[in-house]
Amino acid sequence: MEPSDWAGHGGPAFTTRPIHRHWLMDQARSLFDLFQHNAFNPKGGFHGLADNGTAMPATGPGGTVRGLHDTTRMVHCYAMAHLLGLPGADRMIDHGMAFLASHHHDRTHGGWFWQVDDTGAVDATKQAYGHAFVLLAASSAMVVGHPGAKALMGDVTDILLRRFWDDAAGATTEEYGADWQPLGPYRGQNSNMHLTEALMAAFEASGDGQYLAMAERIASLIINCHARAEGWRVAEHFTADWQVDRGYEGNPMFRPAGTTPGHALEWSRLLVQLWELGGRRLAWLPEAAQALFLHTCAIGWDWATGGFYYTLDWHDQPSRPDRYWWPCAEGIAAASVLRQISENPAFELWYRRIWSFAATHLIDWHHGGWFPELGPDLKPVAKVFSGKPDLYHAVQACLIPLLPATGSATRGLAAGLEIG
Repeated sequence: MEPSDWAGHGGPAFTTRPIHRHWLMDQARSLFDLFQHNAFNPKGGFHGLADNGTAMPATGPGGTVRGLHDTTRMVHCYAMAHLLGLPGADRMIDHGMAFLASHHHDRTHGGWFWQVDDTGAVDATKQAYGHAFVLLAASSAMVVGHPGAKALMGDVTDILLRRFWDDAAGATTEEYGADWQPLGPYRGQNSNMHLTEALMAAFEASGDGQYLAMAERIASLIINCHARAEGWRVAEHFTADWQVDRGYEGNPMFRPAGTTPGHALEWSRLLVQLWELGGRRLAWLPEAAQALFLHTCAIGWDWATGGFYYTLDWHDQPSRPDRYWWPCAEGIAAASVLRQISENPAFELWYRRIWSFAATHLIDWHHGGWFPELGPDLKPVAKVFSGKPDLYHAVQACLIPLLPATGSATRGLAAGLEIG
């Protein structure tokens, strides 16, 4: 046990203390500054950042490869920055929205390419995961009044309903070729989890109840049906008829084998938001949110050195024992939200414990940003990720604790934020 692992749970919640709230905002601002000044790619879209926080050099003749989820997440994040009143955020939103239209969008068949470079599509597949983030970007851009947001939301909603949504199952299918030919029977919870996030954002931005109904159906299938049956373990991989595929192993970044504690933590936060947006009418949502969080912390946290294991096998043993930054970010956000709806002191303790680990091991105090991967010795490694690949998870860990649990970060920021 680390000296700070006891975390302490006396006194008022950290999120009510002015100094802690200022600390969170300082962390968010440093992240926004790092990416705003170093990730902007004059040729369109955004650079990945190297270990030292500078733009990664292009690796091929077509220039920097940009992923659809990277472009869209930057739009979403800088919509939050705009709502905070940070100058220059509007330029980042414009830049991302323009690149979505000029490079990611398939003008021939519709939809958005998964990966592109300066010359066009590098990976022309159409993936549900990426399209969920297009909807999130459109929703966040609509909240800040971007002139292209309404059309983008209409286009991506049409594609999701016509190409991806399986109404019989109440969830999304997974991936297609550029011409919309299906690419295998795989079904995944990760894309559905992020679509749930995006559907809620779309409901907040538009008021259209269809989005909320779809989000509730996905959550019912993935969590109330499958995760409940698995003892509050979130199954990641499924067959075409939505049976759990325990033997599946795919891309270690997006589809690793076994269970992924970080996704259960992420779901626990999203379930609270879904409960609030739906008028608190579905009692199973807060029950599931709390059960997912507490069970995941019990089996997914390394009690010797701290941090969440990236993946577990089906016997709850570490499969990929490296510690990634994003499960801690999601754990922080989830703990802060659950603390608002429950008197259980465990949520405050976990909030402090996870932040202590992140501040000690994950935040790069020298170059800025967070280290994406740590080995079992808690030293940075680059097995799956390299550099500073992401703003989205880390900055939301800083902002969500500052806001009410009644909606998304963009909704909360749009209503106004008091730091204290």
